[in-house]
Order: sequence, then structure tokens, then C-alpha cells
Amino acid sequence: MSVKIEFYKEYYMIEVQQIKQRFGIIGNSYSLHRAIDIAVQVAPTDLSVLITGESGTGKEVFPQIIHQFSVRKHGAYFAVNCGAIPEGTIDSELFGHEKGSFTGALSDRKGYFEEANNGTIFLDEIGELPSATQVRLLRVLETGEFIRVGSSKPIKTNVRVVGATNLDLDKAIKEGKFREDLFYRLNSVPILIPPLRERPEDIHLLFRKFASDFAEKYRMPTVKLEDDARNLLEKYRWPGNIRQLKNITEQISVIERQRVLTADILKQYLPTNAGENLPALLNFGQEKQQNNSFANEREILYKVLFDMKRDMSDLKKIVLDIVQSDGKIDIQREHAKIIQNLYDADSEIITQHAPQINYPNITPNIDNNIIEDTEEFIEASLSIADNEKELIEKALEKYKGRRRDAAKELGISERTLYRKISEYGI
Repeated sequence: MSVKIEFYKEYYMIEVQQIKQRFGIIGNSYSLHRAIDIAVQVAPTDLSVLITGESGTGKEVFPQIIHQFSVRKHGAYFAVNCGAIPEGTIDSELFGHEKGSFTGALSDRKGYFEEANNGTIFLDEIGELPSATQVRLLRVLETGEFIRVGSSKPIKTNVRVVGATNLDLDKAIKEGKFREDLFYRLNSVPILIPPLRERPEDIHLLFRKFASDFAEKYRMPTVKLEDDARNLLEKYRWPGNIRQLKNITEQISVIERQRVLTADILKQYLPTNAGENLPALLNFGQEKQQNNSFANEREILYKVLFDMKRDMSDLKKIVLDIVQSDGKIDIQREHAKIIQNLYDADSEIITQHAPQINYPNITPNIDNNIIEDTEEFIEASLSIADNEKELIEKALEKYKGRRRDAAKELGISERTLYRKISEYGI
């Protein structure tokens, strides 16, 4: 019996190694092997699969494994990034449209679900789907039918759906952003891709592979790590996971003159904007609670506007105190007070540097009427729409119309930015 068990273990490891070589997967951790095993086991079935994991963990490889080990491997395979398609056109992209169904629909068009008949469709960032599209997708999963935009005729399709997301769908369901029935229909078989910080034994393997590839690409010696640098590499949290490790390895390969890296050299390439990145901690409950409480851009704008209003009120009060004072004024003290009100978070720095500014005593000639006019002139608009439109215009101007960069600067999705541009007529 024990001989048979050892035989199956050896056979399993050979199969897993072959799969990793075929699809370029690097790592020996148990959690990674478990994810590969589930993908291979579920591939021959027609069950829907939901792949979850943080951004940069390599989720896009597993739908390919499922497709290649299924009976649909000779059929079409489509990978669709749901977060990159504007909300107004995503139904047309997925389900097709009829001629004349909307402006610009000059002819009939097949969608991905029609083109992928008898094949596999991979819906990446499925948590970004609009509510209306979620209803359409649920019907496809339940009945295998869909209707083109602008048509009333149902079309049958035989498609295997694999979804992936880096969002917490349980939280999205509670917030009403994702349908619970769609979640359970997609989540027939869940596959969790572990983050890199849970696979510390794989980090150095990945670094060596990336370093070797970039050395060959740029025709230069391969970078290597000393023991202290390797320890630092394995303790780092890697919030961007494999994608971040690959980018940093490429930077080092191109920029660094030293081919053997110490920990001090490596630290120069590891981002230090998040103090909790070192060392890695395997506790994600607090991490989720520490997410920014402002879940959407409208709440952020509210906070900015109220902060501006409070600062303006403080300035008015200071100006009124100056007007009502007798003659000479301690300009240095008033200057420090204004700065402190505007930048309360930097109060310690201001306290150190404000006294070094030497101002002469000045007797200002102040007219009450002038102060009143000035007060009316600096009154800021508190219209949400005006401020939101102004922020979008500035972001687009800064990045010369590149919507993806502008959306990243504003902290919103590209689809949301597209909707705002249409709404404000920018």
C-alpha cells in the first residue's frame, strides 16, 4: 500500500512539474501546487471557476491551464478585461449588437460569447462589471442564452466561463455592488492564488529566473544576491507580488553596475513609501480594515470641499482679528497662525521654521470696505459638480488627454472617468 502511495506522489509531482514548465510557472510552495492541482482536476468538467487573488499574482495563467486540459482545448479562448471596457459599450463587447441599435452601430456585430461558442471565455476583473451586465451574465450561466443589444431574439451559446478578481466579493455583495446569485453561480469551484509573501521559498527562485531572462535580453552579466540581500528580498511584503518583483529585477539588471548585490544596494530599489512592507506579516484582517474609508471619489470630494471651507473660515477670522487690532501687529505671529491652520498636519515643522522668519513691525492701513470686498472675492464655489469637473479637466490636461493616467491620478477607474467626461461634456 505504501509503495502505491509513493508511486502516485511521484507521478503527481512529475505531472505538476510538466505543467509548470509548459505554462512558465515558477515555485514549489504547497499553496501554488494546490491551485494548479485544482485547475487540472476541474478542467475536464464544465463547471464555472472563480479565481481570486491579489493583483500581480499571475491569475491569468490558470484559465489557460483549465482551457488546455479541457475538451474545449480546440475551441476558441478569449480573455476579456472587464475593467478596461467602458460601461456604455461592455454589453456590446460581450454580447454583440444589431445594426442601428445605437449611434455608431453601422452593422451587426458578434460579441465574445457568440465568438467563443464551444470554447472558453476568461473574464478578468469580473468584480468591475456594471449591475446590468451582471444580470445578462447570470442568464448566460443559467440558461446558455443571451440577447444582442438592440435585438429581441435569444441566441444559444455553449461557453465555459472562468472569472477572476482581486476584489473582496463578499464585501462587494454587502455593499450592493455585486450580485449574490451571480457570485454563487460563478463560484462553483474557487481557486485562490496565494500572494508572494505567503510563498517566501519561491521569491529567490523567481528573482533568479527574471535576472537570467533580463541578462540574456540586455546582453549583460546576471545579477546575484548575497545572503543578507536574499534575506531582505524574502522578508519584503511585495504588495505588487510577482509583477513588482519582475519590474524591480529588471531595474536592477539595467541600472546597477554591481552584479553582486548587498542588502544596502537592494534597499535602494525597494519602495519605502509604506513602512509596513518590512517585514512580511501573514495577517490580512487588519490590512482590509486599514483600507481607505472613502470608497468612491464623491466622498473624497466632499471631504476636500469641507476642509477648504474650514480653512477659508479660519483665514477670515484671522483677517478680522487683524482689522480689529490696535495699530501695530505682530506679523510674524499671524503668519505662523495662518500656516498652522492651513497645514495642521505639519505643525511640528512649522514650529521649528516659522520663528526664523524676521518681519519688521508694520502698521497697515486697512479699510473695512476693502476687507469686505476681499472676503467676497475669495469665497470658493462649493458646487460638487464644478469642483469635480475642474479636477478632471486638470488631470486630463496634466496627462495630455491620456485617460488611463488621469484616472489613476484621480483615484478612480477608467470606466468611471469615461462616464464623468460624458456627463460633464468635457
